[in-house]
Amino acid sequence: MTVTLADVAARARVSPATVSRVLNGNYPVAASTRERVLRAVDDLDYVLNGPASSLAASTSDLVGILVNDIADPFFGIMAGAAQTEIGGPGDGSGRGGGEKLAVVCNTGGSPERELTYLTLLQRQRAAAVVLTGGALEDPAHQAAMATKLAKLADAGTRIVFCGRPPLPDTDAVVASLAFDNRGGGRRLTEHLVSLGHRRIAYVAGPQERTTTRHRLEGHREAMKAAGLYGDEERLTVHGPYDRRSGYEATLELLRREPDVTAVVAANDTVALGAAAAIRERGLRIPEDVSVAGFDDLPFSVDAVPALTTVRLPLFEAGARAGRLAMGKEKPPTGGITTISAELMVRGSTAPPRVG
Repeated sequence: MTVTLADVAARARVSPATVSRVLNGNYPVAASTRERVLRAVDDLDYVLNGPASSLAASTSDLVGILVNDIADPFFGIMAGAAQTEIGGPGDGSGRGGGEKLAVVCNTGGSPERELTYLTLLQRQRAAAVVLTGGALEDPAHQAAMATKLAKLADAGTRIVFCGRPPLPDTDAVVASLAFDNRGGGRRLTEHLVSLGHRRIAYVAGPQERTTTRHRLEGHREAMKAAGLYGDEERLTVHGPYDRRSGYEATLELLRREPDVTAVVAANDTVALGAAAAIRERGLRIPEDVSVAGFDDLPFSVDAVPALTTVRLPLFEAGARAGRLAMGKEKPPTGGITTISAELMVRGSTAPPRVG
């Protein structure tokens, strides 16, 4: 026999409305009453009807987390951290009141799929949506995103950006947590210049992404400040944020400029591919060519030699995004926070060989 909300109310000696308030977590209830209701839920093994509940309320218990590639640690770390804040107490009871079901939506970097997932979350009356990673720099897509996010916000969905710059001309986003990719890129190249490097190649990410542009701009700012400009395009190759791209792009860069003494990669995964290409050419790291990455993913310190990179606090940012999505933390003033990037100097960079 199916247990109903009325059965729980009778067991807890409260009204059905009070049971609903406790389970939805959307109205203050006395602690003793709340505990009595939750004990009745456990005793009767009651399961809240999610779809019916969402029809009665403005939103459901669903939260969407959009990522480009869940297999990429950059996104996996942020998504996992956000989920820890979204999912409730994590004690296995599932009865704390106000818990949400976090669903990770893997877009594969497709702008069409990103919009499709937002539409599906809108239909499910999602309580919140967290969008991670860089954005596509396309006016048509940005306009479509602004329209879609406005509809979600109007329906009561809390929208948070994590590792993504603010979207122009919209106030639908509760908070934007943007990484200082430009500053990190600049400090990384300044480090190489300070070591004495002058022929520095750059393996960039996809051209249409904000993350790619900001990191590359930081690199070129440092090069220009050091008087090292004129060959920017020749010493830059764009590609996906994966190991194969790093490998193939570095082989091309070494073909174009055999005298390169350092390679900066768009991220740590790309840096691994760059390192493989350098070794395949019979060169040593860092004695012949220094290699640097970005993000400080978990494997970076275990690379041989350990990878010089820029650390982004991915877990901390993801957890904060989760709290903002759940309303556990007050949004920053103006809704925008820039998260600093830290240079991590390790064994993969050294002064260039003399002679």
